[in-house]
Amino acid sequence: MSKTLSISIMNKEFQVACPDGEEQALQRAAHYLSEQMEDIRKGGKVVGMDRIAIMAALNMSHELLNGQSKVQTSQDYAKLRIRALNDRLEHAIADGKQLKI
Repeated sequence: MSKTLSISIMNKEFQVACPDGEEQALQRAAHYLSEQMEDIRKGGKVVGMDRIAIMAALNMSHELLNGQSKVQTSQDYAKLRIRALNDRLEHAIADGKQLKI
């Protein structure tokens, strides 16, 4: 199940769908993207939001593929997933429903 979440990137608000329990991770990702885009914009060599977004995406992809991602370590990701699964379990038990994994 998902809900609509408001995120801010370079001081612009966007409404995006977000799975339950992933709100904090999405906010962190949006914040990281915004920081990367601001850094590129401040550099002054790239003009236009589309080009800035593509350069940020390219830089972040390069970091990820080279194991240099600053967004979150695998340990952070594991903690978030465990917390999300734990929340789902607690809700399922409270609601008396079967949990689908």
